[in-house]
Amino acid sequence: MTPIAPHITAFFQQRLPLERGVSSHTSDSYAYAFKLLLEYASGRLHVPPSALYLEQIDAHLIVDFLNHLETARANHPSSRNVRLAAIKSFMHFMEFREPAAIDQIRRILAIPPKKAETRLVRHLTVEEIHALLNAPAPSGWDGLRDRAMLHLCFAAGLRVSELVGLQLKDLTLQPQASILVHGKGRRERCLPLWKVTTTALRAWLGVRGTLPAPEVFVGARGQSLTRSGFEYILAKHVEAAAKSCPSLAAKRVSPHVLRHTCALTVLQATKDLRKVSLWLGHAHMQTTEMYTRADPSVKLEALESMIAPKLRSGRFKATDKLIASLMSRSIMRSHSPSR
Repeated sequence: MTPIAPHITAFFQQRLPLERGVSSHTSDSYAYAFKLLLEYASGRLHVPPSALYLEQIDAHLIVDFLNHLETARANHPSSRNVRLAAIKSFMHFMEFREPAAIDQIRRILAIPPKKAETRLVRHLTVEEIHALLNAPAPSGWDGLRDRAMLHLCFAAGLRVSELVGLQLKDLTLQPQASILVHGKGRRERCLPLWKVTTTALRAWLGVRGTLPAPEVFVGARGQSLTRSGFEYILAKHVEAAAKSCPSLAAKRVSPHVLRHTCALTVLQATKDLRKVSLWLGHAHMQTTEMYTRADPSVKLEALESMIAPKLRSGRFKATDKLIASLMSRSIMRSHSPSR
């Protein structure tokens, strides 16, 4: 029997950071997937997670775990597939460390991902995004910070990890305001900023002060903001903005919704999917194509370029016997002499 704990430790300390060079966000996502898996296996097999063996984590347990995510935790199929990808990455690592378990590993690698529904991306209208950006009161320390965060998150189409991880050294205000974004897959991109976004950033930096934290945005105690911290700030201002824009109350506004809104804004302004891909830092154009399904202007251009078929004119002819009999009675009554 092969204890699994040393291999998981080597996977996160050696395989991911040194051999594959993944980002800390990917490593955190994989770690959370294994936390869920080990907790599930521990409860099912009645042994502590540190005492589990590799042979116990077979294909049947993995499939039951994935079903558990959808049923007990109400995870979307896409989240299920993310957990499966983390498990498969570990199993590829184990192919070379434990060749004797190759049959078990191959059965796990053969588990197919679940097909998920392709839905339209959720985004905000022009009125809704304006109401949200104007929600923070620019009169206090936290108001100036929140306004700058919301403006930058929308204008640059940042992922929440990119926003809270943005450092002062990545920010340039002269001569042309821009930011250096460290995106997924260690891909960097440089984005220019609107004047209104630059103004909001200058106002925030004026009250931020000299704090030891290297990040642009910090909390009240001077510490780095977390993902959940920004989500809380966003939810607070969405609730405030809903008072002037009631349609916001019916929408679930996450940080990624601001990113989607930015993408559609760029697409509608440029009509160029390649520029949207560069702006968002996508690795593949296929990822960016989802925005064309949500933008009606793209379909309108196609509609206007086509010639619609002509409809043949003519009178309605009844084919149903009941309708024909009713029509004949009405005709006979119209021709009968009045009494």
